[in-house]
Amino acid sequence: MENDNPLKVQLSLDSIEQIGPATKTRLEQAGFSSIKDLVVRGPVDVSEATGMEIEKSIYLCNQARIRLEDLGIIDKSFVTATQLYNKRKREDRLSTGSKNLDDLFGGGIETRAVTEVYGEYGTGKTQICHTLCVMVKQTKSEGGLTGKALYIDTENTFRPERIVSIAVARKIDPQIALENVIVAKAYNSAHQELIIQESGPIIDEKNVKLLIVDSAVAHYRAEYIGRGALSERQQKLNKFMHILVRIAETYEVAVLVTNQIQSSPDAIFGDAFRPTGGHVVAHTSTYRVYLKRSGKNRIARMVDSPYHPEREVLFTLSEHGVSDPSVSLR
Repeated sequence: MENDNPLKVQLSLDSIEQIGPATKTRLEQAGFSSIKDLVVRGPVDVSEATGMEIEKSIYLCNQARIRLEDLGIIDKSFVTATQLYNKRKREDRLSTGSKNLDDLFGGGIETRAVTEVYGEYGTGKTQICHTLCVMVKQTKSEGGLTGKALYIDTENTFRPERIVSIAVARKIDPQIALENVIVAKAYNSAHQELIIQESGPIIDEKNVKLLIVDSAVAHYRAEYIGRGALSERQQKLNKFMHILVRIAETYEVAVLVTNQIQSSPDAIFGDAFRPTGGHVVAHTSTYRVYLKRSGKNRIARMVDSPYHPEREVLFTLSEHGVSDPSVSLR
């Protein structure tokens, strides 16, 4: 029964005193199943989805956030740097399967953060995603998070056969690896947004520890064409990326998004390519890593991070998925 789970009761909509039976029904019909959903979606989204007055939506979302703070699920509004530092030392990280890549990330893909990897086709973006799907089931001592992966596929690039081959190469039961990945295929940007809005209960109920969007910008780039549509595209993309940020924090998951690149003909110095999505994606990604080819190997460069140095490492693609080459960058 629902009441058998104390935390689920504490996170239920009616755990907030101001949410009565009528308001609860109204929220549930609009797709909000817990107070986590209120925090993730935000007051504007709540108001638009339910028809509720914005002032009431703001109040309910604030009450939901206070409750999550009291439960220790999210950080309180005012904490010391020492408290944050001690908490971050305990944050879990997910191994990529490559020691070099893990070292670039300071131990692996970080939970409570959005990591973006971008590069041209064939640089290993989707291979990193598939390898992480296999690794996430492993115990923490083995580099995993002892959880499942939710894979949002926007470009029809997910291949269960690849999960099997990576698992077999890493001596992991392929059937268990397959069962550990929940796949949601997004057919357009609106569907992509709907999937992410409805992902909260799946993350909680299925013990999801890794959320992948491969790729985040593809549908927006294909549907909103030309300068006239640029503003609307960026607004929708901004909303989508901010929901990912709040999901990472509220549900304590590692979020990985892949991104495409586009040519920059006005570039005089340096690389002539840049990631799509503009400043919206740049500002909402906690970590940005640029992938490029180097013969049979691949180079990963930390482009943007709150504290990592900007440097490069080598990795390769093999039957293990992502792994280390026999030589390293000096």
